[in-house]
Amino acid sequence: MKKYDSNYKSVTLKDVAEAADVSVITVSRALRTPDIVSEKVRARVAEAVARLGYSPNQAARALASATTSIIGVIIPSVTNQVFADVLRGVYEAVEGTAFQVQLGNSRYTARKEEELVRVFAAQRPAGLIVAGIDQLPATRRILSSLGCPVVQIMDIGPDPIDMMIGFDHNEGGRAATRHLLEKGYRRIGFIGARMDPRAQRRLNGYVEVLQDAGLYDEALIHTSPQPSSVTHGAEMFADFLAMVPDADAVFCNNDDMAMGALFECQRRRIRVPGQFGIIGYNNLEYTAASCPSISSIWTLRYEMGRRAIEMIAAAGRGERPDPAVIDVGYELKARQSTAR
Repeated sequence: MKKYDSNYKSVTLKDVAEAADVSVITVSRALRTPDIVSEKVRARVAEAVARLGYSPNQAARALASATTSIIGVIIPSVTNQVFADVLRGVYEAVEGTAFQVQLGNSRYTARKEEELVRVFAAQRPAGLIVAGIDQLPATRRILSSLGCPVVQIMDIGPDPIDMMIGFDHNEGGRAATRHLLEKGYRRIGFIGARMDPRAQRRLNGYVEVLQDAGLYDEALIHTSPQPSSVTHGAEMFADFLAMVPDADAVFCNNDDMAMGALFECQRRRIRVPGQFGIIGYNNLEYTAASCPSISSIWTLRYEMGRRAIEMIAAAGRGERPDPAVIDVGYELKARQSTAR
C-alpha cells in the first residue's frame, strides 16, 4: 500500500481513498452521509483522515454533493453487435432504479474517448463504464479523480482504475488456436480487421500457441485497419488464400470475419471443415445458425454490462465489490466448421 506523509498539505480525497483501500466515492459518502456506509468502512476512512491530516474544503464538498443519477457508458461502437449485447445488459440492470444511462461512442479512438470522459466528468455522474483497459494516461488521471465508481469492461488487467469486469483475450486467442491444432489443422492463419488492443491480444495468443507447437509462420497473419464486416472478411480471406494457398485453417478475430471466410470458401467450393477449418470470436447468434455452423469463442457480453451496473450501485452504497477485478471467463463453442 502506498505510504503517505501526514504533514503534506495538499492531501486529496483520492489520497484518503487509497489509504483506506476504498473508492473515492466511498470516502465522500463516509464524510457526507456516514449513515449509509458500514461501520467498518467508516472507521477505516476516519483513521485515514486522521493519519493524513485531511481537511475537506466545505465549499468544494457542497458542490461535489450535486451528483446526478447519470451512469455514463463509453463504448467504441453503437453498431457492433458485441456492444449491443453489452448495452442490453446495462439497460436491463438499470430498469426500476433511479439511474439513467447516457452513451458515448469513442469510435475506437483514444482521443475521442478522452474527450467523452471529460464531458461526463463535468456532469458529475453517479458512475462511469468504459470499454477496455488501454486508456491514455490523461484519461486514466481524469477517471481516477472523478469521485464516482468507474468500471472498465470487456477486458482484464493488473492495474484497474477502480473496478474491472471482463476476461483474458490472450487466453481466448490461445484457446481458439489450440482447438484448431487439436482438430488436426497445421497451416493455421489469422485474419483480423480493426486491430484494437483486444484483437491484438487475441493475435498474441495465436502466435504463442503456434510458436510453442513449432508451426508459427508470419506469412499466415493477415490484418487490416479497416472496420470488420462479413464483406471485408470475404475479401481478406481471398487475399489470404492468394498469399498462402497451402493454409488449411483460419482463426478470425471476430465472427463477421469468420462468416465472410465461410462464404468465400463456399464460392470457391472449398469444403468446410474437410479441406479447411474456420473459427471465429464472440459467438454471435448467427454462428450457430449458419451452414455449416461456425465454431467460436463465446464472450459473456450481456453479463459484463449487467454486472458493471451492479458493481457501480454496490460501490455507491459503500459496498465496493471484492475482488474489484472480475474475470467472467469465456467458452469455446466447437461446431461444424472445425469438426474435421
